[in-house]
Amino acid sequence: MRRTTRLVTGTALAVAAAGGIAVPAYGARDAGTNLEIHPVGVVPGDPVTVNTSACGADGTAAGDAGAVGAGRFTLVPGAQRGKATGEFRVPPSAQPGTYEIVAQCARGGRRLTGDLVVTLASARRPVAPHGSVKTGVGGALGPDPVQTAAGVTALAVAAAGGTWLLHRRARGDGI
Repeated sequence: MRRTTRLVTGTALAVAAAGGIAVPAYGARDAGTNLEIHPVGVVPGDPVTVNTSACGADGTAAGDAGAVGAGRFTLVPGAQRGKATGEFRVPPSAQPGTYEIVAQCARGGRRLTGDLVVTLASARRPVAPHGSVKTGVGGALGPDPVQTAAGVTALAVAAAGGTWLLHRRARGDGI
């Protein structure tokens, strides 16, 4: 019976973890993960908004984004009723990774945490391709407009000369 209980509990925890469902740990009354971070994934230089309703309807909190290099910020009652809101900017020097953002309620001293994911700019914002492709086919004159015009002129002269020679041959004048 005990083995069956462990199997069922382990399976339920594995399914919950795979599905992204939060499973409270036994004995943990306050896990402390009550910070809402928007957006969760950012690039260096982006602004980040932090919300929480864990500090009460009119509560404030002192936030710390020092882990990512942004320093301290304040959460104050905002436009969303019952939520304290704060904002900071991820510094341009931030390295990719996951950083813990921390806040502490002014009343009661409750510690709150949330995760912020910093990614590279190219991973989030696609960059349009530019330049020429080195395929090995054509492009002997390169992308220079003067050289391109000279190449087109040379082809036009060759085509005109070939047409003139074919025309003389068809008339019977010979080459």
